[in-house]
Amino acid sequence: MPHEESTHAGRLGVVFFPAFDWAISATHPEREERLLYTCDQLHEEGLFDIPGITEYRPNFTEQADLARAHFCLPNVAAVSTDSHLASAGAAVTAARLVLEKKADKAFALARPPGHHAMRVVHGNRGFCNINNEAVMVEYVRDHWPHPEGRPLRIAIVDTDVHHGDGSQDIFWNDPHTLFISLHQDGRTLYPGSGFPGECGGPGALGRTINIPLPPETADEGYLYAVKNAVLPILAEFKPDLVINSAGQDNHFSDPLANMRLSAQGYAALNRALNPDIAVLEGGYAIRGALPYVNMGICLALAGLPFEDIREPDWRPESVRQRPETSRCIAGICDKALRMYRRPPVRPTEGQEEDGWWTRRRHIFYDTDMLRESQHEGWRLCADCSGLGRIETSSERVARSLCILIPRHACPRCREEGAALAEKGHSSARYAHVLMIDHNKKEA
Repeated sequence: MPHEESTHAGRLGVVFFPAFDWAISATHPEREERLLYTCDQLHEEGLFDIPGITEYRPNFTEQADLARAHFCLPNVAAVSTDSHLASAGAAVTAARLVLEKKADKAFALARPPGHHAMRVVHGNRGFCNINNEAVMVEYVRDHWPHPEGRPLRIAIVDTDVHHGDGSQDIFWNDPHTLFISLHQDGRTLYPGSGFPGECGGPGALGRTINIPLPPETADEGYLYAVKNAVLPILAEFKPDLVINSAGQDNHFSDPLANMRLSAQGYAALNRALNPDIAVLEGGYAIRGALPYVNMGICLALAGLPFEDIREPDWRPESVRQRPETSRCIAGICDKALRMYRRPPVRPTEGQEEDGWWTRRRHIFYDTDMLRESQHEGWRLCADCSGLGRIETSSERVARSLCILIPRHACPRCREEGAALAEKGHSSARYAHVLMIDHNKKEA
């Protein structure tokens, strides 16, 4: 439910980590200055002088925590740094603040970002190595099982301008995680995915919802999509925890995209969505947008007025939306609701082969200039969402086998997963054999 206006802050924890020692290059959009201006703004405006709003530093995650969410090849250390452990740790710290009732809401204001990092990681794509939200979700499920013993239902709403293809990939066949992505239409922007037909795997049809918005969507369009598609879907899914992947590169001044969202639009979106936890993703208008957007998000999460937030370059025409854009968005939202309520009987990607649902994919790591080939399969099971099996290779790593045993897997899928891993270890076919068993606490 949306917050009511208040002059008193709710308890908000802001977990800050600018990653001083990590950058793709000194002049790359994803560098430490992304958050330094924001840090100055929040302190200068006295955000942390407001009772109830507290700044925190992250606890580092362990490499084993990363290995609960990813198959890292050849190993975790090869594809991550201490900054990735801290950034994922910021997301985990934010979750702990909320779940331990030290805060009502929490915002992980940290970098590097993560929502383009997929289940298998060979390197960096879309500025991302490690999916911070995925690490957090697995940590939450390991440490805070539902008191009634049922699966914890988690919703991730990704509002970054780029489709959250990594998060979609990780939760593609997870029926207990709802992933909704609002993004600029993939026909016009990286990574070229995120269309309505991408609706989930064979064990989780309708649990992936994509809302591709046309270029030049403004505050009006984003708020329409949240109120007329996202909120009705959340009301029907009834999540125990709502996470916002809070990318900010849909700002009207961002150099990497073509949207028209303002700082006030971000704050209003956050007020309407009312997430438990927000996690920073993209956003590359370092001076003209991020300090103001982050201030607006913090005020919205704390339940405080944000109407005085205004970035220096704001003009009415900056956030003007054409009528034809509004009509297009209304149709897209109607389609998203239908996809959730009446998903197709089988995934739109892949095919059935010998009792498995399989798909072959070629994944390009645009930052590291790597090409990965993948043959992914999910065992079709009447008793659970199914066992996952991925054969993967790249220029960096020879053919490897990855086995995923999901939470609440049936005994047969668990047994078959263990047998596949044992067979892989005894074969000379694979350079590496990795297994994630989410029924066990250790990676």
